Amino acid sequence: MRHTIEIDCPPELLIGLHLNAERFADYLKRQAAISLFKEGRVSSGTAASWLGVPRVMFLQMAWDAGAVLLEDSSDDLMRETSLL
Repeated sequence: MRHTIEIDCPPELLIGLHLNAERFADYLKRQAAISLFKEGRVSSGTAASWLGVPRVMFLQMAWDAGAVLLEDSSDDLMRETSLL
């Protein structure tokens, strides 16, 4: 099932961003997917699927947007190095 969300947007905003409505919608969708991933609310696979891109491409987009892809604590480091 597909859902559509409508957002009011003044024409001045689109003009200022040099985007048409379709490109602005794509931009918002990409930013929403990245933000939801960064917040831990969706997985990278879910976000990639929503955007219709391979997961590795989404991870690169998220990395470029400042997402932390791996969070290692000192406990993680000790556990991993003890295996060596």
